[in-house]
Amino acid sequence: MADKMANGCLAMAAEKGWKMNVAVMDSGADLVVFKRMDGAFLGSVDVAMGKARTSANFPFSTRMVSEIAFGKDGAPGRVPGIANFPGIVSFAGGLPVMNAAGQHIGSIGVSGASSDDDELCAQAGIDAVANMLK
Repeated sequence: MADKMANGCLAMAAEKGWKMNVAVMDSGADLVVFKRMDGAFLGSVDVAMGKARTSANFPFSTRMVSEIAFGKDGAPGRVPGIANFPGIVSFAGGLPVMNAAGQHIGSIGVSGASSDDDELCAQAGIDAVANMLK
């Protein structure tokens, strides 16, 4: 499933012309699959893994971590210090993977384009395995 998830993300990236790094982790934040497209930024390897690790350790998106740290729609962040904690990534591109019962079973982290595009690519990876999450 992790391989299919990463490939789903890479298919979208290739279609859009993005060069991505994709990390898929289990719910214990252990790396299951890592894929790097030719020409993807080497510095984004650690970023993709950090996004996946953050969403493996917490059952929500790294975008939500950003909102918790920095706020949303003019409201202040509830826990601003979380962005400074080692190993926490606080920008979009990491998503938790949940099964149909709502159990947190892993995560996907993507880096190489804008954080919004990284998140779209991560969602494409999850969508590629939607039938397996039932």
